[in-house]
Amino acid sequence: MPASLRSTPTFLALFSTLVLSACSHGVRKDEAGTAAPIASDEPINRKVFAFNEAVDHAVLRPVARGYSHLGKPVRNGVRNFAQNLQEPLVFANDLLQANFLRSLNTAGRFVVNSTVGVVGIFDVANHWGMPHHAADLGQTFGVWGMGPGHTVELPVFGSSNVRDSVGRILTLAFNRLGDNSDTVGDLQLAGTAGGIVDGRSRALPLTDKLEQSPDYYAALRDAAASRRVALVEDGRVGTVHPTVPNSDGRAATGLPVNP
Repeated sequence: MPASLRSTPTFLALFSTLVLSACSHGVRKDEAGTAAPIASDEPINRKVFAFNEAVDHAVLRPVARGYSHLGKPVRNGVRNFAQNLQEPLVFANDLLQANFLRSLNTAGRFVVNSTVGVVGIFDVANHWGMPHHAADLGQTFGVWGMGPGHTVELPVFGSSNVRDSVGRILTLAFNRLGDNSDTVGDLQLAGTAGGIVDGRSRALPLTDKLEQSPDYYAALRDAAASRRVALVEDGRVGTVHPTVPNSDGRAATGLPVNP
């Protein structure tokens, strides 16, 4: 997101609307009802979903299916590279969640994979007992006690909620470390593109199954909401998980990808 955009009234208005909507839900520890739709939001969400579905069928799904036929070492390399670029953000959120053991694990992963792992292409840290875990600002807000708020269907990124959308906007606004370096900027762009394609590819079995549901939008919305509930609970527990292989099969559940 360019700096000029962040300073415009449009950006401020969008951010303020999301924050006020999130605050209107107050603190909610129990997220069991997060999958329930809000009637006033659903018509708009479904229109955005129709756009997302068209983009997915026209571009993302065909690319993801082609990508899925690449060799496993290539796909693992793309995933590892994309994950490694996200480790500084994971580290920051680990600290914000007071998950200090996790933060040490994340810092160790970044150092090892950025060096021995050749800029993250090889997940050496995983084999050395430092497994990857996800953490983002939306999860951090949930760990702090903020309720998810309304369901929000984001263009391209799929089903989300107000809390996680605020987290995504703030992350985009502050994640500008590569502004003065073409090399870093190119690496971030490559990692983002690779992460989206890889995530969509891993989500293919799930979305192919959910597409058979009577209501594809609702099925994806509920799957994404359940995944976020589990992620917030994982952040609250804050343990370092046992080392898992890269072929564990976990996939994003959004349309086209909901990291």
